[in-house]
Amino acid sequence: MTVGFHRVFVANRGEVAARIARTCDRLGVTPVFGVSEADASAPWVQGREVVRLGPARAAQSYLDLERVVQAAVQARCSALHPGWGFLAENVRFAALCEQHGVTFVGPPVSAMQLMGKKTPAKRAMGLAGLSLIPGSDGILADADDAERVAREVGYPVLLKAESGGGGRGMRIARSESEIRAAFEDASAEALACFADDRVYLEKLIEKGRHVEVQLLADRYGNVVHLGERDCSVQRNHQKLIEESPAPGLSPDELARTLAAAVRACQQIGYVGAGTMEFLLDEGGTLRFMEMNTRLQVEHCVSEARSGLDLVELQLQAAAGQPLRVTQDDVRLDGHAIECRINAEDPEQGWKPSPGVLTRFDLPAQVPGAVRVDTHVEAGYEVPPFYDSLLCKVIAKGPDRDAACDTLIDALSRMKVEGVATTIPMHLAILADADFRAHRYDTRAIPGWEA
Repeated sequence: MTVGFHRVFVANRGEVAARIARTCDRLGVTPVFGVSEADASAPWVQGREVVRLGPARAAQSYLDLERVVQAAVQARCSALHPGWGFLAENVRFAALCEQHGVTFVGPPVSAMQLMGKKTPAKRAMGLAGLSLIPGSDGILADADDAERVAREVGYPVLLKAESGGGGRGMRIARSESEIRAAFEDASAEALACFADDRVYLEKLIEKGRHVEVQLLADRYGNVVHLGERDCSVQRNHQKLIEESPAPGLSPDELARTLAAAVRACQQIGYVGAGTMEFLLDEGGTLRFMEMNTRLQVEHCVSEARSGLDLVELQLQAAAGQPLRVTQDDVRLDGHAIECRINAEDPEQGWKPSPGVLTRFDLPAQVPGAVRVDTHVEAGYEVPPFYDSLLCKVIAKGPDRDAACDTLIDALSRMKVEGVATTIPMHLAILADADFRAHRYDTRAIPGWEA
């Protein structure tokens, strides 16, 4: 099936850009890459159409809205895929694309606006039947308001930025003596990071598990889910390992949440790929946190279980085509697990490790068992300007233990020299008894104390 686009501007870099291009190539669509000066000769753009956006600094290249849209127009691209990160959830950018006749591969601006602000999003999701985390009914007026709400829901509580993400603009208060300072600190960081100092308050769920639901929708009201993923192994709210299905979930609670998530997408007029994120509390209830109105890094896990290409489905939805699958068509098979290999040294406080990859040997790709998504090769110099991801390794097996064992084998076959990587940490996690028995939550990294 064609997607209706002949040329798609890829407004991203690295593994993201390589991933989008792989689907474009298969569909006969020409990907055009916007790159910074630092990426102009990178492996993933060799032999490709390239438009130089500006200097290495992202603010002057990948994050320059007008420059990116202008490049897409000049390159005669009828659509733009933002990937994830950078401008993928920027409402103004999506609107700018549409104003210049470039189809933004993502949801409508109205849906992005609604889900981009945390308190309106929570209200909309609550109306659709999703369980919410107890907290303030909207933005906190001031520190006095924060103190009042905290007394009502009970300590500990979490102050969160209304326009936040990535763990920024968040502060914990465990008692009334801490609430005012937490409010002021969260507001200040929110203003510095997001130019919006508004914060709200939620009850802190300390032993929670992070679970997310993958959704796909077209403009005709058809919505399907591709099941759930567990992303509880994290560091500073950044995911390290993702897997599906999520271990230890009640089938009834999962079915209720999946149905409500689909209903919520229909009610807000969502189109394209999106992910709803939930916190699984100690009582076994999945409570809505937020929705990411884009594709996720870990979408490969859902692709491995469903056999579907999410980028292809995104392009089709953006082109106005109806979903080619119904919920009855979705078959989720086996267990899939992914780890992100970064150029960082977890034994040295996660110190970034830019430099030249003098060796980069990957495990063999095995259809249905091992998948490696990467954008680099031996000789590549990891720049200090961007995310340090080198590759993602995804393993699939008939059950969780088999998938973990396959992933351990694949990582053990990797040989990376020239930079430090997170491979040793991932091997330790995957072999850890508590991880294998899914006795962990978002507070600590199982099997790793460095």
